[in-house]
Amino acid sequence: MSDSNTTDFTNPSTFILLGIPGLERAHVWISIPFCTMYTIAILGNFTILFTVKTDLSLHGPMYYFLCMLAITDLVVSTSILPKMLAIYWFNSREIDFSACLTQMYFIHCFSVMESGIFVAMALDRYVAICDPLRHSTILTNSVVAKIGLAVMLRSSLLALPFPFLASQWPYCRTNIIPQQYCIHMAMVKLACTDTRASSYYGLFVVFCVIGLDVFFIAVSYTQILRAIFSLSTKDARLKTFGTCSSHLCAILAFYIPCLFSALTHRFGHNVPLHFHVLIANVYLLMPPMLNPIIYGVRTKQIRDRLLRLFTHKGT
Repeated sequence: MSDSNTTDFTNPSTFILLGIPGLERAHVWISIPFCTMYTIAILGNFTILFTVKTDLSLHGPMYYFLCMLAITDLVVSTSILPKMLAIYWFNSREIDFSACLTQMYFIHCFSVMESGIFVAMALDRYVAICDPLRHSTILTNSVVAKIGLAVMLRSSLLALPFPFLASQWPYCRTNIIPQQYCIHMAMVKLACTDTRASSYYGLFVVFCVIGLDVFFIAVSYTQILRAIFSLSTKDARLKTFGTCSSHLCAILAFYIPCLFSALTHRFGHNVPLHFHVLIANVYLLMPPMLNPIIYGVRTKQIRDRLLRLFTHKGT
């Protein structure tokens, strides 16, 4: 039989992103909330960066980590939203193989980086509450910079195997990705070779890296809560706990969709595909939108600075 009608995807030059399979007719309507989320994420995170930069009283460890978080959220959302909107609005579904690998790297790298930043912020809260007199001497600017560098190097190195392994696989089945962007598990399902090593490594990143981060955060907050409950008055306990509330809300907004998305991808075989895709979108887009809102509303210093900024502009 002639092979002229078969296509060789061993070295595909492009992949086809389907968007949300089964909901193609609703793409334009679905784009509205996602575009709104992206707009809020861009405006909110740039506002956080501008506020911290222009107010010298906010030049401290907590706000430096918050700026790192804002930059991470901007990169994550920008790495996926423009292509998603191109699919929704212009049916532009093709993506170059190299661009697909690059997008995969950025998504996984900065997702791991965000988790590391939450650990750093938990450390800051632990020192500020459990050893407040030494906070300024322990978390100096150089130490904060070293922590940020360590978080960046860890995420960069951990995410590197994903595109490297994917670039080595033969793709002899199809080059169609039933997603809106390139992620590791979507590429694994297209490869026609043994991908167990890559799948095991993906599980290692999810359970060991994210799991260890959650463990360290839990240990920090166990000590923080012990210190809070040892305070003499209820007002003091509530005021101290209030300094942690924004961090706790941001943690929940990140880790709950993250773990749910990872588990449904690997074990939710009976879950509809469009539900997988929508959950993945929530996991990647919700935190960048919510984080600046949470910190803007719950952090008194940022809230006061923003109020002064808008008041001066209005007068």
